[in-house]
Amino acid sequence: MTFRYAMLPTPVGDAMAAFSDEGLVALRVRAEPHEALESVSRELRGALLPDDGSEALEDLAAQLEGYFQGERRRFDLTLDWRLANGFTREALAVVCDIPYGTTASYGEVAALAGRPRAARAVGTACRTSPFSLVVPVHRVIHADGTIGGYGSDIDVKRHLLELEQDDGPA
Repeated sequence: MTFRYAMLPTPVGDAMAAFSDEGLVALRVRAEPHEALESVSRELRGALLPDDGSEALEDLAAQLEGYFQGERRRFDLTLDWRLANGFTREALAVVCDIPYGTTASYGEVAALAGRPRAARAVGTACRTSPFSLVVPVHRVIHADGTIGGYGSDIDVKRHLLELEQDDGPA
């Protein structure tokens, strides 16, 4: 299996994208390049080679640009889920269905994933999601309406939630 990577600029900081032959395997926002490469390489147990402009990379870049311009409300990418297993994957699958501009609590996600008492595990799944942005873990908040944490940075989470509250184009 070949793994490739690229760094992409976004309005919330650089993102490191990693791809397998099967699809996007990781997206880390506000990633320090060396640390992100090392971390994902370790998780994949394989070296990451530079992506020299694959179709998957160009598709991701275009979709990220559309998202930040308010033109895209859902990502349509092939995801390689190899870095998310068990309940983490189940919870993240539920998170994928949280509509743009809305939020769900950790407890609501847990219930929809079939484990209503697993709100903390949902928090861990969101924090460790291999797919920042494209799996919208920023839309998962505390039951009391506070936004809670975010793997890369709480200011990024706040920015993403505010971006989605804009009534821009669909």
